[in-house]
Amino acid sequence: MTEERKQRLDEEAVLLLNKGKKGLLRLIFGRTGVVIALLAAQAGLLFWGFFRLGKYMFYSGSMLLALAVVLVVINKPANPYAKITWIVLIMLAPVFAVPFYFFVDKDLGHRLARRRLEEIGRRTACYAPPRPREVGRLEARSPGLAGLARYMERMGGGSLFENSGAKYLPSGEAAFDEMLRRLEQAREFIFLEFFIVEEGYMWGRILSILERKAREGVEVRVLYDGTCIAGRLPYRYPQQLERLGIRCRMYAPLRPLVSTHYNNRDHRKIMVIDGQCAFTGGVNLSDEYINRRVLHGHWKDTAVCITGEAVRGFTLMFLQMWAVDEPQLEDFSRYLDASRPVEAPGWVLPYGDSPFDRENIGEMVYMDILNRAARYVHITTPYLIIDHEMVVALMFAAKRGVDVKLIVPGQPDKRSVFAVTRSYYKELIEGGVKIYEYTPGFIHAKTFVSDGDTAVVGSINLDYRSLYLHFECAALLCGGPAVGEVEADFQATLAKCRRLTAEDCRRDRLDRRLIGWILRPFAPLM
Repeated sequence: MTEERKQRLDEEAVLLLNKGKKGLLRLIFGRTGVVIALLAAQAGLLFWGFFRLGKYMFYSGSMLLALAVVLVVINKPANPYAKITWIVLIMLAPVFAVPFYFFVDKDLGHRLARRRLEEIGRRTACYAPPRPREVGRLEARSPGLAGLARYMERMGGGSLFENSGAKYLPSGEAAFDEMLRRLEQAREFIFLEFFIVEEGYMWGRILSILERKAREGVEVRVLYDGTCIAGRLPYRYPQQLERLGIRCRMYAPLRPLVSTHYNNRDHRKIMVIDGQCAFTGGVNLSDEYINRRVLHGHWKDTAVCITGEAVRGFTLMFLQMWAVDEPQLEDFSRYLDASRPVEAPGWVLPYGDSPFDRENIGEMVYMDILNRAARYVHITTPYLIIDHEMVVALMFAAKRGVDVKLIVPGQPDKRSVFAVTRSYYKELIEGGVKIYEYTPGFIHAKTFVSDGDTAVVGSINLDYRSLYLHFECAALLCGGPAVGEVEADFQATLAKCRRLTAEDCRRDRLDRRLIGWILRPFAPLM
């Protein structure tokens, strides 16, 4: 590409709309507004209670109510880590925490979406039937992986495919280039589902192609998470795209003060083009992901481009989420049947994880890899906020002699989350896990690779929100050259990292250790 053409493309990639103000929107919308409102309500109740009921009667009533709710929390089926968080909150501030607990537990903001997705799952199960032939072939090579594939089929996570290729993309820049190349080839349909879409060079380049393809008769759909209205996109952005011929929706737009929509976000990253290829990984559609804008040093991310029959899995995930707001369920078959087999070694298992089915598929895949590993498990993750079971799985693998290495950011994007992440380091290091910080900046990649035959590339962080609360997706790669490419990229990234020791953790800044120590009990709410 000539410099003149690059300059022209840069000029075409202009912002269509002005950004909103982040500070006020973040204050008003989502859980911040909820917390402020409930704190104000607590102050009012305390004032009324002390002066009308008497402080001793009010205190006794509050403690009895707190005790009753703690018993409710203990007896509900939920992650023990989350239970501890709620118990601590309820005992510390019952007037605030009790209504907040029932507000989150009842989840009024998502009840309709939950029921709709359950219905969609039942009615579209026919599009993802069991694939015993593929699983049988995998079993001959790896009985453990075949068992994982059966679990995924049974729990609705995804189906195993042969005749599918995987091209590993070791950076946001590489992913962006491949996306542009594939988008230019689109002839039938383009589906995009992303957690973050933000105006700038990256989205401008993609949007210019989408607009042109829509004029050419290509069906274009864009689905993005509703948190983008908090300073990234205007509220009426879907209507702006509709005028360009692009069908567009927000998943769960935030509502002021009374919404639980901050939880259960659509954190997926999916791009499907003509049923011939699908992208997933950590890359969102915003300039920091391609280092066009520098926020926290060099931004390291990854993605994978899937081709062949396995594209069906990502097409189905997109259509199921799109159907949440559809009055009538459309026929998926014409989009799913567009995928064609390609000659490639190995297997690909596209999978999704929903917070509504009480099956933590994302965490189960990671734990299965750790528990089956014989030689090594190498992991990249931007966050490390995990429950006791994951801590045990990481350390048990290391104690068995497995080389367990984690690459985490050297520069944080969220200081409080970074402090909580670092609070896990000392325990894991003393348990045999090797932790490395990416010194050039922030690592946003979410990858697992093990024993030269298994890899995961997707949107699933090693943190509580990804593992329990968000809609997520990933590609499980079994055999094939892409697995080796993930490991090679891990080793190349490792060369830019600094290994941490237990002594480093003990010498960490006192304020950061104190923040991590204080906030860790509340990690499931972060």
